[in-house]
Amino acid sequence: MITQIYEAQNFDEAKNLVEVGVDNVGVLVGNGEYPREFSPEQAKEILLGVTGQAKKVVLSLSKNLKDIIEIVGKTNPDILHLGTAPESLSPEDVQDLKKQFPDLKIMRSIPVRDEGSVELAKQYDGVADYLLLDTQKKGDTQVGATGETHNWSMSKKIVESVSIPVILAGGLGPDNVAEAVIKVKPFGVDSKTKTDKIGSHEKNIEKVKEFVRIAKATK
Repeated sequence: MITQIYEAQNFDEAKNLVEVGVDNVGVLVGNGEYPREFSPEQAKEILLGVTGQAKKVVLSLSKNLKDIIEIVGKTNPDILHLGTAPESLSPEDVQDLKKQFPDLKIMRSIPVRDEGSVELAKQYDGVADYLLLDTQKKGDTQVGATGETHNWSMSKKIVESVSIPVILAGGLGPDNVAEAVIKVKPFGVDSKTKTDKIGSHEKNIEKVKEFVRIAKATK
């Protein structure tokens, strides 16, 4: 079971996340259009803390391919995570990015709502390298960071409908990750809000450690 944690805030935090067993360490990167975004230069420094087998993940909420290409060029991540709404970036856009960066792994966020989400996920099968299933609030131009769960039955259907690895996100923490793994059977699980320190976007390393322990022990 792969574990993915957002949002690393500095080098030391990224290093600590790796030390407690996190597989994918994520940083939110952009030009300041969205709250909490780090510049590519800042993100590169943070990701220096991600060593060994752990993967460096850059999350972009941009819908501008030129900006995304610039971010990748400056940060050189292992995985690029595209978190903008489905209508803003298409499977064809992902294919274009793959042509530009053939060695780059691409993760695409899929908002989980209804049967339409299953059909959307299928469009990325064989195009993206990973899908991330998350919650989207009505009116948001990005997917995720809500701290809320979604319909896991629909998530399970997506897992069973595609051949690429699926990471489950959306309101996951130490309290519910075991249930999520049992019900959905994803390739991996992702946490942001529920492993933050209360009132902060810094990580609670003890909560992360527990999240990782439970996720990896659950079958």
